[in-house]
Amino acid sequence: MSPLPLRSEGVVATVSALDGAHVVVTGGAGFLGSALCEELLSAGAFVTCVDDESTGLLANLARVRSDPRLRVLTADVAELDAYRSRVERDGVDVVMHLAAIASPVSYLRMPLHTLRGGSTGTLRALDLAADHGARFVLASTSEVYGDAEVSPQPEAYWGRVNPIGPRAVYDESKRFAEAAAFGYRRARELDVGVVRIFNTYGPRMRIDDGRVIPTFLAQAFRGEPLTVQGDGRQTRSFCYVDDTVRALVVMALSDEPGPVNVGNPHEITMLELADAVLSVTGSSSPVRHLPLPQDDPVRRCPDVTRAREVLGWAPRVGLDEGLRQTAAWVRSRLDGQVTEARPVPSMPAPRRPTTAGQPVRRLLPSPPPDV
Repeated sequence: MSPLPLRSEGVVATVSALDGAHVVVTGGAGFLGSALCEELLSAGAFVTCVDDESTGLLANLARVRSDPRLRVLTADVAELDAYRSRVERDGVDVVMHLAAIASPVSYLRMPLHTLRGGSTGTLRALDLAADHGARFVLASTSEVYGDAEVSPQPEAYWGRVNPIGPRAVYDESKRFAEAAAFGYRRARELDVGVVRIFNTYGPRMRIDDGRVIPTFLAQAFRGEPLTVQGDGRQTRSFCYVDDTVRALVVMALSDEPGPVNVGNPHEITMLELADAVLSVTGSSSPVRHLPLPQDDPVRRCPDVTRAREVLGWAPRVGLDEGLRQTAAWVRSRLDGQVTEARPVPSMPAPRRPTTAGQPVRRLLPSPPPDV
């Protein structure tokens, strides 16, 4: 993945605030978390990645595993208290909480682990941030809106979620996480920022995790039918991973509490997505319809007005380009072209400079630049 163009549009001073900062990223070995870790390291931060590999892969960090500013802790975020001494010895400036079991295949298979990570894990991450006076960024999800009755979905919409359905273990754990973040903001004056991430895709997604883009791509390359659930008229909005990572970094550098939607407002039906995948791959695979899962949202599209106004953020990568990049990744996995990474060395990161403990985060100017 190429470095994100964060420094090319008038935000050099803002991004430089990460130089020497210690950022804890939970879920840092996931496809999104590993891309975030790479970007933080490229901005000069010291990064501690906490991941239990329940769905993430340490191999995702292969490109930066030898960076002395990266520390990898293989641990369940819900048990973070047991590892606090290893995480906080050099202080903590930012906690970015991405740890979650986000794919339907995985959270249906591990419902209790999903709930525990979203509840106890979130509280442990919040405690860490609060004890150090750190900025806390929560990667929430568009799933808090459930099967929305309005579209596009604005942050003011409270959602329509079935609290006892099969998807609830993920939906409600994220709704709890948001409530917890704002509870800590009120009770402990914690500096929180909540980002509601809409469908994000890109390289490093697991092909077998049930999410639609890697599933369609793998099926197309194999010559198998593309399995469209329901009649295929339900919509989603897909945001490329580079754009989502850029939003997370900008949120970490701001004082905006959120929630703020992050996603691409280009809405597309599943049948249209299937056609786009067939075009990108050159496949002649047919489409096969499957039953629609319970509580599957009919429409999913973000209103990103607030992201533009308070963060100066908007997506840049179109679906065609993003699909090409992701297709190349999926094809390489299917062709066996990716070499397994060596284990990440369990060595401590070097101590931070003597400036550690001084303020390192600079707030975005108001109004913010277009980043």
